Amino acid sequence: MDLPALVGEFLEYCEIERNLSPLTIRDYRHYLEFFCEWSKANSPILRPQDLTLEVVRKYRVYLAHYNSPNGNLPIKKVTQNYYVIALRSFLRYLVKKDLKVVTPDKIELPKTESRSLKFLDRDQLDRLLGQPDVSKERGLRDKALMEMLFSTGLRVSELCRLNRDQVNLERREFGVIGKGGRARVVFLSDRACLWLERYLSKRSDSFGPLFIRYSGNMDPTVNGEKMRLTPRSVQRLVDKYVRKARLPVKASPHVLRHSFATDLLMNGADLRSVQELLGHKNVATTQIYTHVTNAQLKDVHKSFHSGNK
Repeated sequence: MDLPALVGEFLEYCEIERNLSPLTIRDYRHYLEFFCEWSKANSPILRPQDLTLEVVRKYRVYLAHYNSPNGNLPIKKVTQNYYVIALRSFLRYLVKKDLKVVTPDKIELPKTESRSLKFLDRDQLDRLLGQPDVSKERGLRDKALMEMLFSTGLRVSELCRLNRDQVNLERREFGVIGKGGRARVVFLSDRACLWLERYLSKRSDSFGPLFIRYSGNMDPTVNGEKMRLTPRSVQRLVDKYVRKARLPVKASPHVLRHSFATDLLMNGADLRSVQELLGHKNVATTQIYTHVTNAQLKDVHKSFHSGNK
């Protein structure tokens, strides 16, 4: 079987057996098709055993000098890693099929620079959440949506998938299926619940989605599914209010998720609980927040650093 056929088989395996999200499969397809094109032009792979460590080395050198078509700039180290991670996953699949290829563990990922964690402090959050015009239905939607993002720590894709009948306003909690098909319970704050109730009480439609769009033509077919707000629309919406509030941080829906986690930890929540609330598979992922929320280290600095005397 040739390389593109094996890639196609691997993508089917990711969808059916590993139950990966459509977005992950889309990314894997992009990265592996890129590798196939490079291979065809530089190191043709006629059999799986042709995929050697030397081939991978040449490919990584190519990635290091490859200029992105959009900005004509070298692709970042972190992006290069995504290409290599996809290739390693593909190789693990080939090993699983008992095909003789390079062992994935022999391919190491280069260290990348730590990215600074963006989050909003209390004052910035209040400024952002105070921007929507709540005298209008659209403004009520925007206010409820942003309050909900901060209250729950939902990923934007999780928020957009919600339907009205999923959210229990009485109990102020509901279940979501997150990354990797992992289920978790999320909770609404009193304030988020209040604004969500106000928004839903203004809705006169019977559409299923919790958050709907107000631009473009009305399309009530399939329970209003075509009225559902998209992740891209939510990103634009948050960006609009960030600019309106003149915040010094280029905030996004994911920054509100960071702010949710940071707020919990700074107020004394334990790391394991925050891990559960965020839906992280490993606590190591949650630990990125600790360097900005470690109150004990701050107290040590205040007590012992000579500049505080």
